[in-house]
Amino acid sequence: MSSHAVTEIRPIRLLCVEDNPDDVELMGIALERADPVRSYELHRVDNAASFVDALAGDYDVILCDFNLPRFSPYAALQILVNRRSNIPLIVLTRAIGEEAAVHVLRCGAKDYLTKDKLGTLPQIIGRVLEERRRAQEKERLDDELQSAYARLKELSARFVLAQERERSLISRELHDQLGQTLTAVVIHLHAAERAPGPQAARKHHDTAAELANGALQQLKTLSFSLRPAQLDLLGLVPAVQSAMQRIAEPAGLEWEVTTRGKEPATLEENAAVAVRLVQEALTNTVRHARASKVRVRLHFLSGNRISMLMLDDGEGFDKAAVLDGQQSERNIGLYGMIERTELAGGRLHIRTRAGRGVAIRAQL
Repeated sequence: MSSHAVTEIRPIRLLCVEDNPDDVELMGIALERADPVRSYELHRVDNAASFVDALAGDYDVILCDFNLPRFSPYAALQILVNRRSNIPLIVLTRAIGEEAAVHVLRCGAKDYLTKDKLGTLPQIIGRVLEERRRAQEKERLDDELQSAYARLKELSARFVLAQERERSLISRELHDQLGQTLTAVVIHLHAAERAPGPQAARKHHDTAAELANGALQQLKTLSFSLRPAQLDLLGLVPAVQSAMQRIAEPAGLEWEVTTRGKEPATLEENAAVAVRLVQEALTNTVRHARASKVRVRLHFLSGNRISMLMLDDGEGFDKAAVLDGQQSERNIGLYGMIERTELAGGRLHIRTRAGRGVAIRAQL
């Protein structure tokens, strides 16, 4: 039986604040006659203490008499406010003036009904319950919206930090490698000008040319790490294969790239994210995994979505210990992958055990 069907047959539980048991019995008869499809459970209380105790139960609606010798709808509404209860309260009375009716509604009652019109009580209860359901749904959506907004703020802050971290890495690469290489080129060119003879000058020129070629290769490597040219010219699969060749082969790793589905003719930004994830995963594998083989599986889904799985046969790691919530030098690469995936609107999952390698799955 479906949960929807169970909800339909569940009795509507009514908490009746009433000093006259006969009136409660009349309410039950009126509800049964006017609405034979649904069933109702009525529980009576007649004072503040029993009302408070009854609130521990799971009641759908409160029916409160307007004229009670020891209690009132106003006192009941105040108790509900103090307990932060959202159970709707309907006022029942034999007679009520317009001013009193408006006042009790302003104080929080959801509706009022004279006791000579109990035949309309099921409709009022149904409307009040629907209003409560809508209010709860709105509250749930508001909470989700607030959570999403908080998440967006967090991701925005992490995006700025990720940008600054990447700029810092690029700056360091330019200064420590390319900058030093070009400085050496300049030094050898100056040395060639001051050389005592043609042979010494030629030697300095050759060294400068060799260093210049090295600088060009460093620039190509840095450019590839930012955005591979193959991605725009040839597509995602060749770009991933090029990344595997550049990183895995020099480390002596066997590598394999397999695909499913058809790569779209026009790639979106998630393709660049996919290449960066492969680069970072391979770099981590080379540095830490002691693996012999790495594999990447690409699955092209509808709507330009990409599913990717990166596997190695290395020694694995303690996921809970490494991803402990605090970013450091030992886990900055993994957190960078998680941040990059989430900023692209995707999700990244890491599965690993000691001695069983690492499996990283990303949905972009």
